[in-house]
Amino acid sequence: MSGITRTGPDLDRRGVTLGLGALALLAACGNPIGSDGPERLDARVDAARDFLKNNYPSLNELFDKSHGILFIPVVTEAGLFVGGAYGQGALRINDATVDYYSATRASLGLQAGAQQYAHALFFMTEQALSDFRRSEGWAASADLRYAVPTRGGSMGAETTTQFAPVIAVVFGQSGLIAGASLAGVRYRRIVP
Repeated sequence: MSGITRTGPDLDRRGVTLGLGALALLAACGNPIGSDGPERLDARVDAARDFLKNNYPSLNELFDKSHGILFIPVVTEAGLFVGGAYGQGALRINDATVDYYSATRASLGLQAGAQQYAHALFFMTEQALSDFRRSEGWAASADLRYAVPTRGGSMGAETTTQFAPVIAVVFGQSGLIAGASLAGVRYRRIVP
């Protein structure tokens, strides 16, 4: 047995797990808009926009004051030690699609499970919108501001928007996801 080095079963399993996770994430990221085309994605974006407007009237001030809104109608996130998230959406200016984007996130650590959610980024300044559009891969940071609208109440958008160039709203089928964070999500322009 001289000259044979064994790495051990734990290292082999970890390597396989990391490799499979990376391959799955790369496969998801390589799928530009999908076989249904931009019309299907625009329809999903319309549905997300309408859901927010119809169910959370307290967001109307954000809709009115924003310079642009990125809607990601479905993000699928899953992980088992290695995690990843992927979704696609559209940037709208004056309610017209100007570009399509993907949202991706990779993570390592103790995690197990899967979830789906949607989110919208409201660009409250022209500079924030311009920085986002010029970026090769804009990353959401930990200091991103979150709006938590209530079904009929006011969320105080005036106070929130005075100091926040980008405001995120995270929502799902059963309402808002408490404590959800977009930190580490990377947005990239995709071509239909």
